[in-house]
Amino acid sequence: QLQLVESGGGLVQPGGSLRLSCAASGFSLDYYAISWFRQAPGKERVGVSCISSSGGITNYIDSVKGRFTISRDNDKNTVYLQMNSLKPEDTAIYYCAAADSFAPQDMCILTALRWPHWGQGTQVTVSS
Repeated sequence: QLQLVESGGGLVQPGGSLRLSCAASGFSLDYYAISWFRQAPGKERVGVSCISSSGGITNYIDSVKGRFTISRDNDKNTVYLQMNSLKPEDTAIYYCAAADSFAPQDMCILTALRWPHWGQGTQVTVSS
């Protein structure tokens, strides 16, 4: 059974850093693009970043460019989101998602409907 498990969330002060992990089980990530979405209380789920199956293509929303970095380690079947210079507005539940539907193109897009497999989420709170 395909499963995604997020970890690494927590409480951090503004300006701090966290690294989120998305570990896959029941399938190999090799042929899947992976994304990170977030959902703040009372708001819609928003795509934050994604990485193509090869790792050669990455996308970010403007508000996190230069602060967040997505990467993947297929040997560990895990994708990471390094978050630096965190701001209170980054507070949300962060979800990872997987899709193999972009193949054969090496690409990814931050539209929730394109991602059929989701994890349960991890809470990130940025507060002093």
